[in-house]
Amino acid sequence: MATTTAAQRREQARVEYDAFLKNCPTNQLLDRISDKWVGLVVSALATGPMRYSDLGRKIAGVSPKMLTQTLRSLERDGLLTRTVTPSVPVRVDYELTPLGASLSGLLSAVKDWAETHFDEVHRAREAHDAETA
Repeated sequence: MATTTAAQRREQARVEYDAFLKNCPTNQLLDRISDKWVGLVVSALATGPMRYSDLGRKIAGVSPKMLTQTLRSLERDGLLTRTVTPSVPVRVDYELTPLGASLSGLLSAVKDWAETHFDEVHRAREAHDAETA
């Protein structure tokens, strides 16, 4: 059995998509989809297509700049489509692709978990802070 160098092992792991390696494409994809705004946009679009302004109203606290950046990155990654309808004013709709829909269940589950368990987490935080104060 031939021995391999550390560089060869890293390269082999990269080829095999090891998300624990910083330079692995799957690590970079996890970084993208774990973004707060990505989770909220994908969850919002899980119910169907939405206009930019509707997304901005539904997702409290997102700035126009962050919403635009998030939508562009999701479109680039193939998770949503952007449809422009010529009218006055121009209508732009965003909709999840089948790939995005396959992700939406997972991200919606995380959002639902956060909504369901926030009180428990809040109590744990308060208890921890009281013990360490």
